[in-house]
Amino acid sequence: MKAKFNIIQSTCIPIVIDNCNTDLIIPARYLASTTRDPKFFGDAFMHDLRYDADGKPVADFVLNRPDYSELPREGVHEIIVAGQNWGSGSSREHAAWAIAGYGVRVVVSSSFADIHKNNLYNCFVLPVVVSKAFQEELFASIAANPKMEVKVDLPNQTITNMATGHSESFDINGYKKYCLMNALDDIDFLLENKEKIEAYENK
Repeated sequence: MKAKFNIIQSTCIPIVIDNCNTDLIIPARYLASTTRDPKFFGDAFMHDLRYDADGKPVADFVLNRPDYSELPREGVHEIIVAGQNWGSGSSREHAAWAIAGYGVRVVVSSSFADIHKNNLYNCFVLPVVVSKAFQEELFASIAANPKMEVKVDLPNQTITNMATGHSESFDINGYKKYCLMNALDDIDFLLENKEKIEAYENK
């Protein structure tokens, strides 16, 4: 979803799974689909953990618990706080499509698989890398109060636990930051700079 990034302040979905791979994020059978309908992939997000073999919701999975089952919207569940090494496994971009299609704007973890991290950027989802200690603090704060909020300030590259007031800075490539803040994909960026590119070529 192309949407300009500035500051996201929202309640969070805690997915306390280390090494959560892309097959868990979206099962391989969805890769054959030719649609790019965001809802289709959003509905498939974490499907085999959310539902049993009969298609019934798994009651104790986080997305089905009352505190976290509400679909993301502005200020509500726009942020996932995830376990370490999020998005490992295959490089399928469908995993990022599923996260974006579900409505998530930010994924916070102490580490990401590199390809998945770049796929998230391309889907206008911001991956934020924090320290292990800050990650654990976020999990603890959410467990104590599921309505607590996290503030992600992209212009200043900070993330704040609003329950404790603690903040950390995060790194982001300058090009990716510019594109997120201006809702530009790679083609949009080239078109925005078309005159500069043509002037360079003419030289």
